[in-house]
Amino acid sequence: MTTKNQLAEVVVVERTFNAPVARVWNALTDVEQMRAWYFDLKEFKPEVGFQFEFTVEHEGVKYHHLCEVTDVAPQKKLAYSWRYKGQPGDSLVTFELSAGWTQIIGSSLKQFVEKTQKATT
Repeated sequence: MTTKNQLAEVVVVERTFNAPVARVWNALTDVEQMRAWYFDLKEFKPEVGFQFEFTVEHEGVKYHHLCEVTDVAPQKKLAYSWRYKGQPGDSLVTFELSAGWTQIIGSSLKQFVEKTQKATT
C-alpha cells in the first residue's frame, strides 16, 4: 500500500491588542461580533464538533467554506477545520490568546534588561 505524503505548511501570525482577553474572545466567538469583522455566519458556537459554513465571492468566484470546531479552551484557545466544498485539502485555523504577561516579559522586560546591560558594560 502506498501512502501519499501531504505537505503541511504552518503560518503563524502574532498580534498584540490593547484589549482584555475576554473582549478578544467575544470577537472570536460571538456570532454578532463575528459578522462585523469576519464573515456573514448564520450561526457559530464555540463547542467542539460544531459545524458552520459560509460563502464568499471573490473576483466572480464563489467559495463555499465548510468548517468544524475542533478545540475550545474558553478565553485561551479556539481551533477549527477549514476547507472548500468540492476541493481537496483541509486547513486548521487556531487562535491562541494570552494575557499581558506575554507582552511584559517578552518585550518590555527584554528591552529593559538589554538596555540596562549595554549601559553597565
